[in-house]
Amino acid sequence: MALSIEDIGEIDQVVGQWCLNRVLPHLKKSVDYDYEIDGQAVTIIEVRPAWQGSPGEITRRPIARFRFVKATKQWQIYWMRSSGKWQSYEPMFRASELVDCLTVLETDNYGCFFG
Repeated sequence: MALSIEDIGEIDQVVGQWCLNRVLPHLKKSVDYDYEIDGQAVTIIEVRPAWQGSPGEITRRPIARFRFVKATKQWQIYWMRSSGKWQSYEPMFRASELVDCLTVLETDNYGCFFG
């Protein structure tokens, strides 16, 4: 089952604001962040100009995924391995609030999200 309209509104507010505030305005042409909602999951994406490619071409690399589990009312936190597979983030792989997921992402104690 997909997220409710209220859940999507909260995601747009919380994650959307995080994406806007993550990078200073004058640096947004070099790196930026976006998100996608797919079913019960929110994926955080790093957006950069393509290293090799035509001018204006960008790359979109997923760095984190938060999946909402309605039964437990918690968000599961995942990071993208170099193999392209999602891995649960240890030791904190669940959070009750979306803001807490973003705090884990920002803290990135193990260098899983930002290297």
